[in-house]
Amino acid sequence: MNEPKIMLVDDEPDILDLLEKALKIEGYHNITKIENGNSAVTACREIQPDMIILDVMLPDLDGYEVCRQIREFSHCPVLFLSAKNDELDKILGLAVGGDDYVTKPFSPKEVAYRVKAALRRTQYGQAPIGNFSMQIGELMIDADGCRVRKRDREIGLTAREFEILRYLAENLGRVISRERLYETIWGEDSFGCDNTVMVHIRHLREKLEENPAAPQYIITLKGLGYKLVNPYEK
Repeated sequence: MNEPKIMLVDDEPDILDLLEKALKIEGYHNITKIENGNSAVTACREIQPDMIILDVMLPDLDGYEVCRQIREFSHCPVLFLSAKNDELDKILGLAVGGDDYVTKPFSPKEVAYRVKAALRRTQYGQAPIGNFSMQIGELMIDADGCRVRKRDREIGLTAREFEILRYLAENLGRVISRERLYETIWGEDSFGCDNTVMVHIRHLREKLEENPAAPQYIITLKGLGYKLVNPYEK
């Protein structure tokens, strides 16, 4: 297996060097450092990284716009770094396609851990996803290939979105609470998880459902959580 490619985007060289050092300690050496948003978008097209750590406050394009543009052609995990600790900023980061959000000042070890966790959820982890594929209505979920198809059309999902869908599929027809979903997928305590989970579920519905406002696959049970169902077996 090739070593994962990690792209660091921050306009502060000291932070880039700090992150690079922390990642190298964890065994990641294929690292590209970028100092502005426009260059990040161009480099992402050329390098096709497996993971991006992206600062929100950049001198040209801000991190949110960089992520929006990257999501037009890449679904690799994106971890935002930001000096802002406001809940709305975190929601915005998730809304534009981010997978994780860490506020400054941060622990380099924590960021390296989150990178390792994100890569583990994709094809570079030590723990394999396992053999799992399922046809649910018009959806084909292929865990080995980390792909989802609907009517022979491949649907591009971020790493978090795919893991949420896979987990719901493994528990087809069962109600999964937001707290359990967050603790399982994010691997963290579920305190304050509601908005994070809701944003990702909304993104999944926008990609999977014919009418996201009237979902047929991912159903909400008010006060209880979500469940994935086969709309043809109701």
